[in-house]
Amino acid sequence: MNSMKILIVGGNGTIGKKVASFLSDKHEIMTAGRKSGDLRIDLSDSNSIKSLFENNKKFNAVVSIAGEAVWAPFNDLTEENYYTGIKNKMMGQVNLVKIGCKYINYGGSFTLTTGILADNPVKMTTSAALVNGGIHSFVKAVSLEMENNIRVNVISPGLVEDSAEKYKDYFPGYEIVKMKNLAKLYLKVIQGDQNGEVIRIYS
Repeated sequence: MNSMKILIVGGNGTIGKKVASFLSDKHEIMTAGRKSGDLRIDLSDSNSIKSLFENNKKFNAVVSIAGEAVWAPFNDLTEENYYTGIKNKMMGQVNLVKIGCKYINYGGSFTLTTGILADNPVKMTTSAALVNGGIHSFVKAVSLEMENNIRVNVISPGLVEDSAEKYKDYFPGYEIVKMKNLAKLYLKVIQGDQNGEVIRIYS
C-alpha cells in the first residue's frame, strides 16, 4: 500500500491522537480541529469546512473523530440542546462528505465516527443517540450516490480505554475497547474496500 495523505478531523482528541499516531507509521497525516491541530476547522460551519479543502492539497482519505452532542436528562433537554448535536456532530460530518467529495482524490474515502449509543443508549443520551443513528443512516444512503469511486463508512466505538474512567458510571459492566484495536480498525477501513458500512467495535 502506497503512502496516503490523510486528514484527521479531531486528530488531537482522546481517540484522534491515538489514531493519528498509529496511522503516521505508514501515511502522511494532517490533523484539524477548532482550536488545535495542523489546520483549523469548525464542523458547525460549512464555510470553515470548504475553506480547509480549498486551501490544502487533495487528500486520499478523510477521517472524522469529532463532534459534540449534549448529554442531559430527557426532561431537561431543550430544542436548542438537540440542535447542538444535529448541527455539530451530525451535519458537521454530513457536510464534511458533501463538501469534501468535490476535493478528495479519485478513489478516496471518508471514515466518520459515531459510538455505541446508536445501538445501546444509556440514560441522559437521547440527543447523542439520535445524532449517532442519523449518521449511520446517512452513510448507508450516501454511499449509493458517491461518484469518482469514493467510499464512505462510519466506525462506531464502544467505551474506549482512554476515557473509561470518565464514563464508567454511565456504562456499568460494558466491555472496554483497547485503543490499539480501535486504531487498527481505522487503518483497515481506510485501506480496505468497505463502502456504506457501519463498523462496530464494542469490545
